[in-house]
Amino acid sequence: MKKWTTSKLRKCKGVDKIAAITAYDAAFANLFSGTGIKMILVGDSVGNNALGFDSTLPVTMDMMVHHTAAVSRGAGDVHVVADMPFLSYQIDDNEAIRNAGRLIQEGGADSVKLEGGSERAALVRRMVDNGIPVCAHIGLTPQSVLAFGGYGMHGKDAAEAERLVASAKALSEAGAFAIVLECVPDALAARITAEIPIPTIGIGAGPHCDGQILVMHDLLGINPPDRAPKFAKRYAEIGDAVRKAVSEYVAEVGSAVFPKERK
Repeated sequence: MKKWTTSKLRKCKGVDKIAAITAYDAAFANLFSGTGIKMILVGDSVGNNALGFDSTLPVTMDMMVHHTAAVSRGAGDVHVVADMPFLSYQIDDNEAIRNAGRLIQEGGADSVKLEGGSERAALVRRMVDNGIPVCAHIGLTPQSVLAFGGYGMHGKDAAEAERLVASAKALSEAGAFAIVLECVPDALAARITAEIPIPTIGIGAGPHCDGQILVMHDLLGINPPDRAPKFAKRYAEIGDAVRKAVSEYVAEVGSAVFPKERK
């Protein structure tokens, strides 16, 4: 199958749900290719899930380029969207365009994702005008966790809900090909999905979005259950399987069962 492009993803709107997942290396990207996954996000969540940080904030551009390149080598026909990390696009638009260009030129990404609402619309337009496809991200934006004072639902009051609707429309009009809606009420996600012409990808935003995305470590049961968000579904318990396999290996090494003697 040919690559999932931004054009093909846009055409999924109202027709075909988009299943997306995070990945941070070539091995898992290759496993996800051919499963029906349309989009892999190389998230700055690599900081929490693979690099041992407490948040996404310490993740740098060099880290994102490194992990994006690895995923791109294994993704096959799946669309690869790379997160722009904290302070890679907030300081200066020219610097933001250069950084986005690195994720595509050096990392092999098919598009980039950045957080923020209407205040990012002009930057999104400049990026798109310079040939850089952009996926927007509103609602809970983890890079703003310190300003928010923690993780939680966004858009519960009427004023904030209207701001999120206005942001979604502004970002769509600026040329974003899709918008991630994170941790917003189901009804608000349904409204935004109905009022903009581009796909919405939900994470903790209910069933009415045009697609869904989960962090692979939550979906596969790699993260401990107490670290996974309440909305995530664990489709496997890979963490338990890994611990069992390694424990058996340790036992066999200890008892000299492994390796077998060569004759």
